[in-house]
Amino acid sequence: MTAPAGNRRWVVVTLVFCAIMLNYVDRQILALLKPTLEVEFTWSDQDYGNMVSAFQFAAAIAFLGTGWFIDRVGLRIGFALGVAVWSVAGMAHAFATTVAGFVGARVVLGAAESIGTPGAVKSAATYFKQKDRSIALGIGNTAPNIGAILTPLAIPALAAAFGWRAAFLVAGGLGLVWVVAWFRVRLPPPLPDTEGSAPIRWGALFRDRRTLAIAIAKVLSDQVWFFMLSWLPDLFHRLFGLAQGQVGLPVAIVYVLAACGALSGGWLPTRLIARGWSVDRARKSTLLLYALLILPVPVVLSLQSPWTASLILGLGLFAHQGFSTNVFALTTDVMPARSVGSTIGIAAFCGNMGSIFMIQLSAWSLGHGWGYTPMLLICAFSYLAALGVIQLLIPRIAPAR
Repeated sequence: MTAPAGNRRWVVVTLVFCAIMLNYVDRQILALLKPTLEVEFTWSDQDYGNMVSAFQFAAAIAFLGTGWFIDRVGLRIGFALGVAVWSVAGMAHAFATTVAGFVGARVVLGAAESIGTPGAVKSAATYFKQKDRSIALGIGNTAPNIGAILTPLAIPALAAAFGWRAAFLVAGGLGLVWVVAWFRVRLPPPLPDTEGSAPIRWGALFRDRRTLAIAIAKVLSDQVWFFMLSWLPDLFHRLFGLAQGQVGLPVAIVYVLAACGALSGGWLPTRLIARGWSVDRARKSTLLLYALLILPVPVVLSLQSPWTASLILGLGLFAHQGFSTNVFALTTDVMPARSVGSTIGIAAFCGNMGSIFMIQLSAWSLGHGWGYTPMLLICAFSYLAALGVIQLLIPRIAPAR
């Protein structure tokens, strides 16, 4: 029996959730296995920083095409192809033996995983009306956090039992299973005026103040997320002396709180709009709240307890995910659905390129004795800056025509 179209919308949300969760499992494995791999292959912090930067650069370049690609080809084919390629690339890490080999695998992984963000946001714009999009995006935006929770809990144990190569093979294999499930599901019909017309020309998007606002907000927020994703296990190791087998639970706590932030980011503006607030007031008030919540992050430098640090850092990523959910929702507020994928692709390109600066700054700072102080200070104030740019370029949020 075929499920009603309304129910099938939530099946799509569930499948998108699973895909993005696996996306973040694949990308986070390297950070968790860093202590083991750097001993086996004699990596330096700069070697690791270069691998992560290669991933970010490949993803950034690919974002320029994947947003356009998924607008043109559609969710069915575009999403499946992206997941299949990134799963195979994740498995390829198991066969790498040199820095160049890992860099090559990271490049393909980053390029293919770029399909996830525009695909997830476009699914919300295609199948959900404005009043439900924040909820759908909030659910979808918890997926990276669930992946980031499960990975530190499962991967070190899997690597200890079966070797580090098994961790890459298992995670990649799950992605191929997802592709089979995706093709077995019948997608619901799109909402009117979301399909069947060509995306807006990219020249028009680049000249649009709304695109610029979203892109700058992504740069300022993504640099924090990718810094945490890449260096958080190492931060706990350096600041609190935790071994690889001990960092899993503190890191998982951070991402549990991040997942709650993503859900709250969808719930809060929806409730405010239901109480009669305008979309502009609800969205920007929510963004301000999250921008203030991340300010205490540098306090972890003075703490003695990794558990207290995990709560402070968790509050920071709670704020990031709530903020990020509303940047995505802002895109669906102000941009036509047919161009959402392209807009997010452009913004994600900018966000990934900007995050390379933070990743390289981390490697440089650690190598020159500055520790994590510069990066944590940047994390604290990035979101207030991003909100200021949004207010300047989009003084009033109005629904897209």
